[in-house]
Amino acid sequence: MATDKALLYDTNTETDWDCSIVLELSEDDVFFDKKKKLLQNKGFSTKERVYFKSSLDPKWMNTTVKALLQIARIILLDEVELYFAEDNGCSPVEYYSHKNEIVALNSIISSIDNSITSSLSKKNRSCDLEEDLLKWGESNGVQTRLQIAYVQGAGRGAIAKEDLKVGDMALEIPVSIIISDKLVHESDMYHVLGKIDGISSETMLLLWSMKEKHNCNSKFKIYFDSLPEQFNTGLSFGVEAIMNLDGTLLLEEVTQAREHLHAQYDELFPTLCNDHPDVFPPELYTWEHFLWACELWYSNSMKIMFSDGKLRTCLIPIAGFLNHSLCPHIMQYGKVDTAKNSLQFHLSRPCKTGEECFLSYGNLSSSHLITFYGFYPQGDNPYDVIPLDLDAPEADSTEDTSMSDTDRIAHMVRGTWHSKNHDIFYYGLPSALLNHLRRSRSPVLQTKTLLQENLTDELELLEDLHVIFDDMMENFADTDHVNRENTSWDVKLAVDFTILQRSIVSSILTSFHSGIKMVKYEFDRCMAEELRG
Repeated sequence: MATDKALLYDTNTETDWDCSIVLELSEDDVFFDKKKKLLQNKGFSTKERVYFKSSLDPKWMNTTVKALLQIARIILLDEVELYFAEDNGCSPVEYYSHKNEIVALNSIISSIDNSITSSLSKKNRSCDLEEDLLKWGESNGVQTRLQIAYVQGAGRGAIAKEDLKVGDMALEIPVSIIISDKLVHESDMYHVLGKIDGISSETMLLLWSMKEKHNCNSKFKIYFDSLPEQFNTGLSFGVEAIMNLDGTLLLEEVTQAREHLHAQYDELFPTLCNDHPDVFPPELYTWEHFLWACELWYSNSMKIMFSDGKLRTCLIPIAGFLNHSLCPHIMQYGKVDTAKNSLQFHLSRPCKTGEECFLSYGNLSSSHLITFYGFYPQGDNPYDVIPLDLDAPEADSTEDTSMSDTDRIAHMVRGTWHSKNHDIFYYGLPSALLNHLRRSRSPVLQTKTLLQENLTDELELLEDLHVIFDDMMENFADTDHVNRENTSWDVKLAVDFTILQRSIVSSILTSFHSGIKMVKYEFDRCMAEELRG
C-alpha cells in the first residue's frame, strides 16, 4: 500500500472539534488480514476517526498521539516488518524499524496538516459566501451594524461592529427581500398547489424552496448558497441518538415530529411528481430534500406581521445569522415598519463592539430548540419543564363545582434550583401543583399549619410523589458510558438533554428527601408536645 494513502483524513465542521483524521487500513492491502488481526489485538478497528481541538487536555493529547502511532505503525508495515512483528508484538515500545517509525510519524503529521488546511478552506469558502450575501443584501437596501463570524460552539453568529445602545437598530431588512407566500403565488407551481384542499401556505413555501434552491436564475441564489447542506436538528437524529433519549420528553417530541413529516411527505409525493413532473421534478422532491426544507423553515423562519395586517411565516436573509439566547439583545422584531416598508431589529439591551448580538426565538424549551433548531441553549432555561398528567380533584357536593384557576392550568415541574422557597409546605415545587394534590387527597379546606393531621397528609403526599419521580429517574437511558468528547453531534445533543432531564428529576427527588425530613421533624415535635400535655 502506498504510504501517502495509508492514512485518510477528513474534516468535521458540524461539531465543536477543529478537525479530525481517519486512519484506515485499505482492503486492497495484500496483508489486510494479518494487519487487521494485529490492530484488533491492540484494541483498534481497521478504520478509526480521531478528533482534535486546540483546547484539548495535554494528557488526552499525549494518549491520543500514542494511539495514532500504534495504528499507523501497523498499517504501514512492509512484508519483512510484518513477518517479524509477532516476535516483538508484546514489546512495550512496539517498535518495528527505523523506516516504519519515520513513515508513520510523517504520515500522521501530513494527515493532520491536510485536515487543518481542508477545514480552514471550507470555513474561508463559507465566509466568502456570507460576505457575498451581506453585499447582496446591502445592494438591496439592507442596513446593518453587524458582521458575520464563526462563534465557538455555535457555528455562525452576528457580531456587533460598534457599540450599540438600547433602542439602536442593529439590522434593517427591506420587505422586497423577505421570502413569503407572495413568491409562491407568483410561481408556476401555484396553479397546482392552489387546487389542493387544506394545503397551508407554509407547506407551499416548503415546496417552493426545494425547487428555488436549485434555480440558477433565482433572485435568492446567493441566500440559498449560504445555507448549510445539513441543518443537524433533532429531526435528523440517528438511531444511537434516539436510543440515548429513552425516558425523556425529547424522544416523544422528535418521534412525533418525524412521524408528522413522513405523513405529510407521503400525502404529497410521489403524486405531485407523477401528475406534474414539469413543475415538480422527481429528483428535486426526494425525502432527503423535503427534510432539508423542513429543517430550513423550522430553524430559520420568523412570524412577521405585514402592513396589510396578515401574519406570515417568512425567511429573512441575513437575519437568520442571529442566534438565540436566554438573555437576548433583540426581543421585538416581528412587525413591518409601514413608513419604511422594512423589518427592523432594535436592541433591548446594550451590545458592545465584538460581542455576539443575540435574538430571542421565543419562550422555548430545550427539547423544542433541539428538535427544530438543532442546539442546546446555554444557561438555566426556565422553560425546561416536565408536564404532569393529573386528574382534577373531586368536587365536594356541598361546594361550588366550578374549577379554580389552579385546576384549569396544566401542572408541571422544573428544576427546583429555580425556586427560592424550599421551606416546609413548599419544597422548591410550584404551589399550584402542591395545592392541587392536597385537595385531591382531602377536599376540605387545607391550611399550611403544623398540625398532626396536616403533617400526616403532607408526609403521605411527599412519599407518593417520591415514588413517581423515582420511577421516572429509573426510566432514563444510561448515558454514563457515552464518551461525549468523541461522539457524533446528534448523540452529544441527546446525551446533553438526557443529563438535563435527569438533573431536573434529581433536584425534585432531593427536595422530596429534604421535605420528608422537615415534615417528620415537625410531626415528632408535635407528638412530643402532645405527650407533655
